[in-house]
Amino acid sequence: MLEVATARHLPLLRTPMITMNWVNLATLCVDNEFAPRATEHATTLDLKGVGVMLRGDSGVGKSECALALVERGHSLVADDLTVIKLLDERELMATSRPLNRGYMECRGLGIINIAEMFGVKSLRLEKRIDLVVTLRDWTPDVLEERTGLEENHYEILGQRLPHIELYVRPGRDMARMVEVAALTYALKKMGHDPAKEFNERLIAHMSQQTAAPAKPLRLADSREK
Repeated sequence: MLEVATARHLPLLRTPMITMNWVNLATLCVDNEFAPRATEHATTLDLKGVGVMLRGDSGVGKSECALALVERGHSLVADDLTVIKLLDERELMATSRPLNRGYMECRGLGIINIAEMFGVKSLRLEKRIDLVVTLRDWTPDVLEERTGLEENHYEILGQRLPHIELYVRPGRDMARMVEVAALTYALKKMGHDPAKEFNERLIAHMSQQTAAPAKPLRLADSREK
């Protein structure tokens, strides 16, 4: 077999593993190596188990927002450039390039080492992307989402992800807003949608007000009128 494999330039593998286990592991490795890939000009973090990718124009404050989130105990996956691969045609996994892994660029400060400053727990090698948040500059004529009933999506490698747009303006805590967006997404995955629940309560209240019987008119009242 070795002579035939060498003559035909075929790889010959030998393993002590059970055949079924080896085939499963080899399939996963092949899928990982040949998975479709893409890159996004974005910063990705792990917020309490929710993978959040921060997008936005250069200088809008992605790195500053990510730095504030890391300081609050969340983990950085990639800064400024996120490498994405599609696994099993359903999961988008994000990671960073080995060269800049663990480093972050902050305007006015330069390059900082996240692991040395906040510890190894502040870094994560890869994370599934669950939510996309785009930071935009605020203008007086912008229309911001007020209820959360409308669902927007952002497409990467053919996969549609929940998408939220947040507008940056003075005095607004963007890190807190992104953190709340991630926690709200986690609640929705557990079956609790605050916007829909409040909307249903409001509709039920309006229905009760409409169906309430009118107060009967007494004779004394009619005489007074």
